[in-house]
Amino acid sequence: MVQLQNDELFDILVGKISATINRTFLRTFTAEGIDISIEQWTVLACLWNKDKVTQQTLCSLTAKDKPSMTRLIDKLERSNLVTRVSDHNDRRINLIHLTNKGCALEQKSTELVQKIVSKALNNITDEELNISRTVLKKIITNLL
Repeated sequence: MVQLQNDELFDILVGKISATINRTFLRTFTAEGIDISIEQWTVLACLWNKDKVTQQTLCSLTAKDKPSMTRLIDKLERSNLVTRVSDHNDRRINLIHLTNKGCALEQKSTELVQKIVSKALNNITDEELNISRTVLKKIITNLL
């Protein structure tokens, strides 16, 4: 069994990598005049792939809980990036729909994300990346 030092365990528990990535995205987006968080970008990316989906679908795609997704959609709606529209078949269901402003963010923000991902994975071999994926998936499975 691997024995972690306290500082290593702390880094894992607080999500140092995730926080660093989020800060990098935020800094890059802000510098380019894009006023969204990485969480908001993730929701938009789902909608760029398939527009007019339910909030529950977005929860499943992003692994976010319903209250968190509601807050994200509310903020995106206030920023005029998405809108809620009633489903024609069931008026109780709202579909999340991209606005023109939300659609316009796709190319520039996606290019920035690709640059950040490339930078983050610099000097990491495919083998190392595959091992990392496997290990991280096992950690998640162990904790579920």
